[in-house]
Amino acid sequence: MELLLEIQTEEMPPSHIQAAMTQLNDMLAKEMTDADLMDGGSASSSLQIYGTARRLIVSAEVRARQKDSEEEIVGPPRAAAYDEAGRPTRAAEGFARSRGAAVKDLCLIQTDRGEYAGIKTIVEGRPSKDVLPILLERVIGRISFPKMMRWGSNPFRFSRPVKHIFALLDGDHLPLSAAGRTSASHTFGHFLLAPERLAISSFKEYKKALFKHKVIVSPETRMQRILEQMEEKLKFIDAAVFPDPELLNKLVYDVEWPLVFLGTFPEEFLKLPLEILSTAMKKGQNLFSVVSGKKQRPHFIGVADAVSDRKGLIRMGNERVLRARLEDARFFWEQDLRIPLSQRLKGLDNVIYQEQLGSYADKVLRLKKIVRYLAGKMDMKDQSQSLTAAAELCKVDLLTDMVREFSSLQGVFGGLCAREEKYPAAVWKTIYEHYLPASMDDDVPSTRNGLVLSIADKLDSIVGAVGVGIKVTGSRDPFGLRRNAQSICRMILEKKLRVDLGRLIDKSIVLYGDTLQQP
Repeated sequence: MELLLEIQTEEMPPSHIQAAMTQLNDMLAKEMTDADLMDGGSASSSLQIYGTARRLIVSAEVRARQKDSEEEIVGPPRAAAYDEAGRPTRAAEGFARSRGAAVKDLCLIQTDRGEYAGIKTIVEGRPSKDVLPILLERVIGRISFPKMMRWGSNPFRFSRPVKHIFALLDGDHLPLSAAGRTSASHTFGHFLLAPERLAISSFKEYKKALFKHKVIVSPETRMQRILEQMEEKLKFIDAAVFPDPELLNKLVYDVEWPLVFLGTFPEEFLKLPLEILSTAMKKGQNLFSVVSGKKQRPHFIGVADAVSDRKGLIRMGNERVLRARLEDARFFWEQDLRIPLSQRLKGLDNVIYQEQLGSYADKVLRLKKIVRYLAGKMDMKDQSQSLTAAAELCKVDLLTDMVREFSSLQGVFGGLCAREEKYPAAVWKTIYEHYLPASMDDDVPSTRNGLVLSIADKLDSIVGAVGVGIKVTGSRDPFGLRRNAQSICRMILEKKLRVDLGRLIDKSIVLYGDTLQQP
């Protein structure tokens, strides 16, 4: 039988949608397998989860009813149930009578404690339509998000208000209640572009009807549509989108009917580094930079939730807002370059790294000693001076207006400033790369100096946090300690670095001195 469930909400953040999709997949696979509505081995192929900005969708093939099962009811021990001649005792008769069975129906059941008299009965499986409502209500109630909210007097908590629940089992309405809503036998098209009420009888029909009403159910299809439209727009100017998988993935879940548009900005802003331009476009407006090779073009790509932009209103609105953002970015760039990095160093004394671990100035002192130690151990003594210089300057960009406005440029902006100040590549590039890899999708630093400073920075963070009792749990890792540990291991393995982590940790502990509570 085909199960179809749709939870309609107000617009959810992309990260919440993906978290909910993962939880729905895991919980439903387990719950329906445990309820004997689905084989555990076929759960991955029988269960499909989809998500849009306003919908969580489940399609699954389930059994019409649970399989019948055998239940063993254990009674008195064999010695109490039968006499020496094997005749049933009053204990056996009483047990049989209490279970509505005849004494002749009793059998011997082997347990860990020995043989017992008992009854084996066949429990008839329940129809799926009786099992699924309770199961689905339980699963919906267990979905969790990084930030949960409730609305009105309803105690139910979710990412955003649940507006509508649509549930079918083999084309028939499946009644259930969750999130203060009772399920319906209909759904709706795109809330702005085609909000008509839709009667549906199957998942195949559901996908077709929603597509007709401006909702693309599959994230993969939405992504493909975005990429195809991007290619179509850019072929006329012989350019490409500056790669940003994170932004692309976000936009896939930001829209239900993607429309790609191409905009322009004044060429005067091309004097800004590509990294600054692309970050200014991304923050707030979710726009892609357009490049030829590694050179920025005076264009951008955006994705709207719309059918068309014939009058250019979407494009012009984004152009107007972007110009103001680029004006700000240019101002920050020019103002920040007026103060050399070396003159900002003292300001790190006033920037708290972590309340128990001191300031960023304290962290920089430790980093300088760690990179010198690593340079000696990794046959890089000739790079000791450049590594020390990079370590000294690597956190200074935290004091700049640019990084205050665009925090994702930490490290990168410091490297760009150092390059403008004519520091050698062994210094500026090391600063530029030392936050890498910030995620498992990021590249590792391209230089050995960058690898050394990145390892030093991440290890110092781990040792300090653990040393003052900060703990990582399955759901909480506020300081990114797990990510830092994975990144260190990845850099060492990918680049085949000879690093004695045990001794490096000992060195880091020593550098913290009496600061740590549990070294």
